[in-house]
Amino acid sequence: MIKFFKKIRQNLLSEGKTGKYFKYAIGEIILVVIGILIALGINNWNENRKDSIQEKIVLRS
Repeated sequence: MIKFFKKIRQNLLSEGKTGKYFKYAIGEIILVVIGILIALGINNWNENRKDSIQEKIVLRS
């Protein structure tokens, strides 16, 4: 997958299409940011779930 994206970047730069390259780069950055936000959301959900389970254990005892 990395080779695929590397090839696209190299082709765009070698052909002198800097405008398209910048659009591609911005799109790639946006995808990375979305991935990070999804990971953070899942992590927060998991932490809240763990806290809820711990709270139930404390309340039962």
